[in-house]
Amino acid sequence: MIESGIDIIEIARVERAIERHGDAFLRRIFSDEEIRSCKGRAASFAGRFAVKEAVAKALGTGIGEFSWTEIEIETDGRGKPQLKLRDKALAMAREQGIEHWSISLSHTETHAVGLAVATGK
Repeated sequence: MIESGIDIIEIARVERAIERHGDAFLRRIFSDEEIRSCKGRAASFAGRFAVKEAVAKALGTGIGEFSWTEIEIETDGRGKPQLKLRDKALAMAREQGIEHWSISLSHTETHAVGLAVATGK
């Protein structure tokens, strides 16, 4: 079984949300570790946002089935993004037999894109 999801977002949209809602927006969407890792860079937040949307699509649902922070994007020592699921998002993945995730994110000056590929039985 293979499932996938992809998402693209305008970085300016994330910048506007941060300007308008500040910390409340960041804490609703991102974990403390993600906030530290992004170091205030809108492009980094946008890339993680896109991956979260892509993961939800690969699970066959929207974010409404679980909270944004149940999907966390960490980086390894070399900067490679890695996915960590919790609570309802993790339970949903397990119910679907998903055993492994591969994620990728990238951005230009104006857009960020996130890709998620799930594999399992």
